[in-house]
Amino acid sequence: MKFLSVFIITCLLNLSAGAQNLTGITGIPDTSYTNYSAFRSSRKTRPDIRLVSELQNSSVGKKMSLVYTRYGDRRMLMDVFYPTQKSRNNHIAILIIHGGGWRSGNRSQHYALASYLANLGYACFTPEYRLSTEALFPAAVYDLKAAIRWIRKEAANYAIDTSRIAALGFSAGGELAAFLGVTGNLPLFEGTSGIVKGKTNVGAVIDMDGILSFVHPESGEGDDRKNTSAATYWLGYPKKGNEHLWEAASSLSYVSPFTPPTLFINSSVSRMHAGRDDYRALLTAYGIYSEVKTFPDAPHSFPQFEPWFSPGVQYIDQFLQKVFAK
Repeated sequence: MKFLSVFIITCLLNLSAGAQNLTGITGIPDTSYTNYSAFRSSRKTRPDIRLVSELQNSSVGKKMSLVYTRYGDRRMLMDVFYPTQKSRNNHIAILIIHGGGWRSGNRSQHYALASYLANLGYACFTPEYRLSTEALFPAAVYDLKAAIRWIRKEAANYAIDTSRIAALGFSAGGELAAFLGVTGNLPLFEGTSGIVKGKTNVGAVIDMDGILSFVHPESGEGDDRKNTSAATYWLGYPKKGNEHLWEAASSLSYVSPFTPPTLFINSSVSRMHAGRDDYRALLTAYGIYSEVKTFPDAPHSFPQFEPWFSPGVQYIDQFLQKVFAK
């Protein structure tokens, strides 16, 4: 798929602005997806799984509920898990983006992952972002770009190497992580809140079961026959008749020679990596490194559970050490 020009994308995103459906913006948080709800659902078929708790260790420091940007009175919060021990080199930073169908979930979803990675020497940041109950695409992208700029500004406080920042996400967060990777510094998706100066490109992406295209044949998004799909809520337009708009919201549309190395960690649910193989083919054509790690027996919510959590942490660590090797 060819790279879409900024002009074409702008036209597409504004083409049907008057018809955008805003009924999904309820202002009421959707709490339907939590780690525990995912655990209860997943253990019906895998009774042996264990929900992983946050690591309590003196080598991991925490700073909670930091404001990284504002929209009027609305404060956007971020938590930081960082190594307390001094290192000869500044730390790799990881922006960890939660899942929940762009409508549910919250930033506490990956406290366990953030704490275990911080214990390995990474500075981890878990931001909230505006979900589709509050604002529609590309609001979440603007938020996360503001979070990256905040991380770069605060780098000295956490001994971060600003040339080594990774975006990591699960499910909807994985889709967003990939989208950040392919649209770094692209003016259309930068937003104007918070710290407006500073680059938003990342040097690596870890996509855990996040789709790469909303319009790919493998995608399950856009089927609104029984219920409104998560992506329909988030984009504000049905897929039928607005396919180009859905394409403009897809990471696969922006893969370029500037796309960072990417690690895909996937479950057994094939629709949750829609577009991955086409995405990787483009990366290969551009000479960009990528990996796929698949847990063939894992449910979609595998990142929160053992027996997949520990090997997942190992895959992330090995990948980042490889692509950020000095």
